[in-house]
Amino acid sequence: MNSNMNLLGRQVRIKKVLIPCFVLLLIGCSQSRTADNAVSVEPDTTKKVVTVDTTKQDTMKVDAMTSATAMPNHSSFNGILMVPPQRFATVTLTMGGKIHSVNVLSGSYVKKGVLLATLENPEFVSLQQNYLEAHAQAEYLEAEFRRQQRLSTEEAASQKRFQQSKADYLSMKSRLEATSAQLTLLGIIPQSLLNGGIRIYLEVKAPLDGYVAALNVNLGKYISAGQPLCEVINKGETLLRMTAYEKDLKDLLPGRHVQFRVNGMGTQTFHATLISVGQEVDKTNRSIEVYARVKESNPRFRPGMYISARVEK
Repeated sequence: MNSNMNLLGRQVRIKKVLIPCFVLLLIGCSQSRTADNAVSVEPDTTKKVVTVDTTKQDTMKVDAMTSATAMPNHSSFNGILMVPPQRFATVTLTMGGKIHSVNVLSGSYVKKGVLLATLENPEFVSLQQNYLEAHAQAEYLEAEFRRQQRLSTEEAASQKRFQQSKADYLSMKSRLEATSAQLTLLGIIPQSLLNGGIRIYLEVKAPLDGYVAALNVNLGKYISAGQPLCEVINKGETLLRMTAYEKDLKDLLPGRHVQFRVNGMGTQTFHATLISVGQEVDKTNRSIEVYARVKESNPRFRPGMYISARVEK
């Protein structure tokens, strides 16, 4: 009996020792797992830091012109190609007429003075007739005026007849000058009618070297006075017309370099120089027109083609 009691007491003492040990072991394992978890979190934290840096890199925009990182010393604009007003001509006439012949097509290259078309109009014939008659009458009246002037000086003729001859001569001279000016506006050299006679058809000639555009005529079509016959475009000089805004004015100074691309011409980059900044702000969209002179020439350039440009600060 006593041995059993001793055995039972021993077992109780062993349990009292083992239970705390087991508890300590569990706590140690839990701390070990916590430490492992803490170690495994550190790489994730590092990744988050890298992600933040990448985000900063993503905020740097890629330049549309060179595919390089855009720097804060450039300003981007949109616009179109154009030619200066001095190289763009709209062919119109001060006298209308019916189209008799057409010698060109849209896109044809012509030299200054080349015949584009001919028109027929009875008024054109009458105008030449008036010039020739006025020229003949002016010669006669001038001779009469000189004769009366001499007689008046010698007191062989009355002052009234002299004054009348003078008035007739000056009136006819004015008429001659008026018809001569009208013919000049039509591209006719008045003196050429004295030797060549009256022309039946009014000739329309190219005002400058360039390409024919906007030709919308055909045989028999009537063209009114002032109505455009066609356009002639000289591409010897090309400009950029870009749209800017008030906030951009500080960066837009004549002489600054411009790089641009043309819509439909791929990634090829061209160069220009800023030459003019508009002095008036559009009341609707608050925009300002900016002009740059293109340095290169390209046969594919067409007025009106869209461009994207970058102006260096």
